Amino acid sequence: MPLSEIQGTRYAKILNYPAAGDAELDGRLRELRGIGVTAIRFSGPSKIEGIDILGKGCVGLVAEAILQGKPVALKIRRSDANRPSMYEEARLLRLANSVSVGPMLITATRNYLVMEVFSGLPLFKWAAGPRSTNSLRLVLSRLLDSCFRLDVIGLDHGEISHAPKNVLVGKNQRTCIVDFESASMVRRVANVTSLMQYFLFGSISKTLRISRIIPHRRDVIHALSSYKYEGTLQRYRSLLETLGLKDYYEPAAVSAKGGAVV
Repeated sequence: MPLSEIQGTRYAKILNYPAAGDAELDGRLRELRGIGVTAIRFSGPSKIEGIDILGKGCVGLVAEAILQGKPVALKIRRSDANRPSMYEEARLLRLANSVSVGPMLITATRNYLVMEVFSGLPLFKWAAGPRSTNSLRLVLSRLLDSCFRLDVIGLDHGEISHAPKNVLVGKNQRTCIVDFESASMVRRVANVTSLMQYFLFGSISKTLRISRIIPHRRDVIHALSSYKYEGTLQRYRSLLETLGLKDYYEPAAVSAKGGAVV
């Protein structure tokens, strides 16, 4: 729907959910025009009052938009959000992007984040399909690599343990960790450990029959404890080896200074 046609329709509420004041809506529409958004597509797996969108959370709603003729993901700050703007989340997403994690941030304003669209299924839906052991191992390896990159730069996602919501799997087993609204550079990082706890003890463990890819659970828990105590590259590689993922290791994990370590 073109921006010029949204005002006065039921779709306008998405831009200022859950409030619907005309003055605030006018300002939000100006913000969108200012960054070049021309239309919003109301489609996706989530619903707000019968309107289809890509996702919803405590801080914002996500819809597909059109920017300079191309589809993008638009995160819209809720009017009842517990923060005055999207700038801090944008800063943290840029940090994640600096180590090739997360959807690429395109631009941000007070009320919006504009990001690349990542087409994929939530992890739990992807895992529910018929998947080979090799594809499961590849996905786990790629997710661990992303989590390790975040650990190294000191950025804790905060909701990795809720992987069904915050992890997407696309074509060719590509993965993407999304939604950095709860991320922090202050908390002790726990991305790798949170992800592994989800795979070992979360609902996905039964869905995947996790023993297919993690047969020696006790050894894995020991290696994970060692990594949690000393989150070095050596401990991380040891964890991968215990998981039987050494052959899936993709080099160029980042060092604390942003350089590559092999």
